[in-house]
Amino acid sequence: MEDETQQEQASPTVQKRVRDSFNRQGLMAHLGARLTHIGPGRVHIVLPARPEMAQQHGYVHAGATSAIADSAGGYAALTLFNEDSEVLTVEYKINLLTPAAGTHLEAIGTVLRSGRTLTVCQLEVYGVQGDGERKLVANGQQTLIRVTRPAE
Repeated sequence: MEDETQQEQASPTVQKRVRDSFNRQGLMAHLGARLTHIGPGRVHIVLPARPEMAQQHGYVHAGATSAIADSAGGYAALTLFNEDSEVLTVEYKINLLTPAAGTHLEAIGTVLRSGRTLTVCQLEVYGVQGDGERKLVANGQQTLIRVTRPAE
């Protein structure tokens, strides 16, 4: 397991921008997801496994798994953009490798390449047990587009 205390942190300004944007997402709030790491080109999002997140067999639903993966990648990209830019997902593909089980899921978005217009991210989602055991339950790739921040 990777030690988060050893991971590079984004600047306080970037962290605030990412947290402010994340806090405006109704879906993430509805799911109960939270940011746990914001680094340059890398973001972690945790989702507690609750009955409201389950599909009919008791595993975390693929929709919830995919949503946190998409957001983790999007925010990883945003950490590398200037303050006048925002990010939108163009497409993503996710492979569900095994049923999503554990006390919580952790999605990790990592920028593979950040371009002027398009950014590509790797997406990983782990099922984490109470004892800290982690199992990769989904992985994927995402393409994002950089857009100019709308006037407020």
